[in-house]
Amino acid sequence: MSDFDDKLDNKADQAGGKLKETAGKVTGDKDLEAEGKVQNAEGKVKETLDDAGDKVRDAAGDVKAGAEALVDRAKKALHRDVD
Repeated sequence: MSDFDDKLDNKADQAGGKLKETAGKVTGDKDLEAEGKVQNAEGKVKETLDDAGDKVRDAAGDVKAGAEALVDRAKKALHRDVD
């Protein structure tokens, strides 16, 4: 599943949860209201985790790029010493 699909699913969980919560309030169905609150919260937690995962992947990419640049500089420095 793509990141975009995950984001859509998370938003759908939040929207569906809000709908259930509101329907529960209007009808006086406390179970439906509670179920909606839980579904909404789950969507928010998943969204937060996905965002955190994106940030970790970005940071790892930055570290990798920095390490590759250092290796290239070291190779060039060593090559100059050999010549």
